[in-house]
Amino acid sequence: MLANIPENVLARAKKIRLVIFDVDGVLTDGRLFIGDDGQNYKAFYARDGFGIKILQKTGVEIGIITGNTSNVVTHRMHSLGIQHVFQGRVEKLPAFEELCEALNLQPEQVAFVGDDVIDVPIMLKAGLAVTVADAHPLVVDYAHWQTPSVGGFGAAREVCELIMRAQGTLAEQFGFYGVQFPKS
Repeated sequence: MLANIPENVLARAKKIRLVIFDVDGVLTDGRLFIGDDGQNYKAFYARDGFGIKILQKTGVEIGIITGNTSNVVTHRMHSLGIQHVFQGRVEKLPAFEELCEALNLQPEQVAFVGDDVIDVPIMLKAGLAVTVADAHPLVVDYAHWQTPSVGGFGAAREVCELIMRAQGTLAEQFGFYGVQFPKS
């Protein structure tokens, strides 16, 4: 469980209605596996996917904005029920603005999770800017919060749990599976 989350981060997380994730370095560890046939392969962490699924159950929308284009990403996002997928967006800010407008959201209602300098323009606009533990050092200065886990190994799950905790939905979502939180 996440501990010692600053109050200002929880306050920002409480307002979130949409979480946008980068893919390479956030939902994956950033490595690209390319077969002899040119096919792209990526490894996704099942616990991150589960965190995304339960966050969606609370009514929070999920989006993806990535600089690369990959059929693997298309398949994975479809399996998670993510409808807002923007691939091949080296300039990510226009996709962020397009998504905010389409969902009628203000930037302070949006969390963005990135790991590299390409993500900074959105981080400057998002209500909750998050980066992963192994993010590029320059990016950390632009984040409101940095996950304890590295990209592709639980960072996305931590973001989902942070938002559910701030919004008071975490215990209910875990309770569905028989998990009880200790009374503090």
